[in-house]
Amino acid sequence: MEVLSVASEVYPLIKTGGLADVAGALPGALGSRGVTMRTLVPGYPAVMGKLGGGRVVRELDDLFGVPAKLIAARVEGLDVIVIDAPALYDRPGNPYVSPDGWDWPDNWKRFAALGWVAAELAQGLVEGYHPQVLHCHDWQAGLAPAYIKFGPTNDVKTVMTIHNIAFKGSFGAEIFSQLRLPPHAFEMGGVEFYGGVSYLKSGMECADYVTTVSPNYADEIRTPEFGMGLEGLLNGRADTVVGILNGIDVHAWNPASDAALAQTYSANTIQARQANKRDVVEKFGLDGVDGPLFCVVSRLTDQKGMDLLLQTVDGLVDLGGRLAVLGSGDAALEDGFRAAWARHTGKVSIITGYNEQLSHLMQGGCDAILIPSRFEPCGLTQLYGLRYGCVPVVSRIGGLADTVIDANPAALAAEVATGVVFDAGSAHALYEAVRRTVRLYHDDKIWKKIQRRGMKSDVSWDTSAARYADLYANITGLMSNDDPDN
Repeated sequence: MEVLSVASEVYPLIKTGGLADVAGALPGALGSRGVTMRTLVPGYPAVMGKLGGGRVVRELDDLFGVPAKLIAARVEGLDVIVIDAPALYDRPGNPYVSPDGWDWPDNWKRFAALGWVAAELAQGLVEGYHPQVLHCHDWQAGLAPAYIKFGPTNDVKTVMTIHNIAFKGSFGAEIFSQLRLPPHAFEMGGVEFYGGVSYLKSGMECADYVTTVSPNYADEIRTPEFGMGLEGLLNGRADTVVGILNGIDVHAWNPASDAALAQTYSANTIQARQANKRDVVEKFGLDGVDGPLFCVVSRLTDQKGMDLLLQTVDGLVDLGGRLAVLGSGDAALEDGFRAAWARHTGKVSIITGYNEQLSHLMQGGCDAILIPSRFEPCGLTQLYGLRYGCVPVVSRIGGLADTVIDANPAALAAEVATGVVFDAGSAHALYEAVRRTVRLYHDDKIWKKIQRRGMKSDVSWDTSAARYADLYANITGLMSNDDPDN
């Protein structure tokens, strides 16, 4: 089966968040299941710089007013088709935001082009290539199902994956006339959303199936609290909404062979993590006082609960913990962590920005990773933490609740605990979780059991890839079972 994955970023070519990790890992995981997946991605400078060779498979004179080429290549283990359209994608820095911090004003056009090319490819734009399924990721690819539904033929099947329903790709109604869609597409059953255009809503409305990145999140977004105004749509088509948990690339994230670590290790040699802990302490300028080393690898936003952590950081230090923060985001939150650094020199430190190698080292050396999100569709950092014996301390929300088993007395007695789970949205609950984590850390026997159990958890794509393969087969009529949950 041929599947075209449509994504605005894909690791290791371009990454701003977890979407890239998923888009980069899923093709390899599906290969052993009879699914050939190519990825359509915009030709940002970072992508073009890694492309090397490649073959031009189609030239377009008018891609929303600009010339473009489609380049097929094998790069970094991925089969990709790159939209080489410099007028749309040859821009510095973040794919979505200008250097001065504002969304690019033509993002509507840049990602309409992505969806339009995807639909055209699915309908024979390149001779000899006819994928049976378009798998569209997040709002940036959300118009592709609409181009299929309202196009001349709609026999191509489409799957829309919601990585974060908070980002809806919303634009004013004035852009609709330029989207190459028929007038009747501007309706509730199409791209219209509260008088404007929403690319995510479009994909959710027009796709054959909607998936989310965890079962719990699939339930949450059908409620007003988490549905962001789209819960009615989701409840109206509940039989075609499926939660499939994300996995991680267990080859790229493997503490036994990770070149980013000062010392590799396994669940059986977990004491070797101490060399990595010393390296983290040195890189962050922390002192060597014995005690748990907590870390954060995250966007610094209220959604991620970073304001709650700022309210908790003094208590964390008083409990004997240290905190290493890697991330960037809201200026006020960055300043707050710098202020905490100044108050607690040697106990708290922050490195702003993102560093892939350092994030690996932190997972391999820190004792626990804090993820106090207010909502979290799936989350990957807790999966990396499990894999590396960096005990996740997480909100009871979304995919965090699906993947981490709380170290409560019953779970400890049954020897199934893999982390610490607390109620979302409360600084007090976060503090109590930190205090409980510190207490567990000082019981070395219990702590090592929690670490080893996490390291033995199945965080791979194997099970989830099987579910996606079954879903593709179901919607293309190649299986008699109509329920992708079975």
